[in-house]
Amino acid sequence: MSMLSLRLPESLHRKVRELAAKESISINQFITTAVAEKMAALLTEEYLEERARRADPAAFDRILAHVPDVPPIPGDEREPAARTRRPNPSRAAGVKRTDGCIARGRGGRPRNKR
Repeated sequence: MSMLSLRLPESLHRKVRELAAKESISINQFITTAVAEKMAALLTEEYLEERARRADPAAFDRILAHVPDVPPIPGDEREPAARTRRPNPSRAAGVKRTDGCIARGRGGRPRNKR
């Protein structure tokens, strides 16, 4: 196991101490869990981006062609189009398009955008 010296503002340290006590765990366990959760979120984002790059739109269309054209089961209908608008996932992830192929990710690092 590794040791890490960490500097925290007093207000943040106080809040971590309170939350760890509320959860009946040590500050060390609280911070370890928080780091693991953040890593999982970032790695999941990278995994999904990689899967999206490998997507085969033609295969998707072939699969959808097998779906029968029947009305939805009562109670499973879609809301009107104006209310079903979803946020742009790129915007939600903090990605800002700067031109046709490059976007800035976390920390301003350039990355390819398809």
